[in-house]
Amino acid sequence: MKLLITGGAGFLGSHLAETLLNQGHEVVVVDLVSAKKKSKIDHLIGQKNFKFFRGSVLDKDLMDKLIWECDKVFHFAALVGVHHYVERPYDVLDVNVNGTKLVVDLAYKYSKKVIFASTSEIYGRSTKIPFSEDDDRVLGPTKVDRWCYSTAKAVGEHYCFAYHQLGLPVVVLRFFNAFGPRLDSIESGRIISIFMGQLLKNKPLTVIGDGTQTRCYTYVDDIIQGIIRSSEVKEAEGEAINLGTNRETSVLDLAKMMIKIYGGKAEIQFVEQEGIYGTSYQDIKRRVPDVSKAKRLLNWEPKISLEDGLSKTVEWFKEQYQAEENRDQILAAINTQSKL
Repeated sequence: MKLLITGGAGFLGSHLAETLLNQGHEVVVVDLVSAKKKSKIDHLIGQKNFKFFRGSVLDKDLMDKLIWECDKVFHFAALVGVHHYVERPYDVLDVNVNGTKLVVDLAYKYSKKVIFASTSEIYGRSTKIPFSEDDDRVLGPTKVDRWCYSTAKAVGEHYCFAYHQLGLPVVVLRFFNAFGPRLDSIESGRIISIFMGQLLKNKPLTVIGDGTQTRCYTYVDDIIQGIIRSSEVKEAEGEAINLGTNRETSVLDLAKMMIKIYGGKAEIQFVEQEGIYGTSYQDIKRRVPDVSKAKRLLNWEPKISLEDGLSKTVEWFKEQYQAEENRDQILAAINTQSKL
């Protein structure tokens, strides 16, 4: 099949593209990734059955062409990450609302199945644990930018379900803290890559508040299998499905676990939330999925433990960091020689 992945140069998109290629599909990726920076799909460029288009999901002419030519659409293009929520709320809303509307408009026009990447952020500040797909959403005030991402993804889900009523085959997937190699740049993005950067640079691991807030961390290989399975199962169409593990881990325990796996004697530093994100962020105490629907509809559940997944992730980041250090040393030596 010919499969389109919007945002395919991102974390999940790049792993999905790699897996689908290995399964023998033709994969087309569209992403706005910079040509001047190393990307997460560089290793796929030039491979048979892989095409990459550098462009925006908001480009109507480009998206019309790509969606018309494909068999299915995996819509993963989004602005993700707390720093985006609090620093670039307009862009978060623009890409996640208008980009999604354009994709589903065109998918409906050409009768193409859509797998939409939503988020566990949908549930907001709900205290009903675990989160079931049909639970009420509880959000903070609209003046707090932190909630713009949850709101934008919810609007995207509404578009998906509205079009499903008109006959569009669509699946909505809500991911719970996916992690693994190629997650983010070190010291940026999500908590695991932030901790990794601090470990690699011999800095204290910064834990916000008392570190008792919990998340359910799901290794990327498990998530990818759930995504692919959802695209193949007819019964998943028209449904929102949680994909994640239901094992809760506190941020403090995660920090301790990563220090142990990495080795060394890194310290943990407790910091105030406002000192990191300002006043435009509100934290969530617990985030745990009910995964019974994924088990029932997809015959899917995560298999890789947090410890094993972290070990793979830490090793990958170590190798990448060492390679970058070696490259910087070579470039520095060349620059020194050129000045002699």
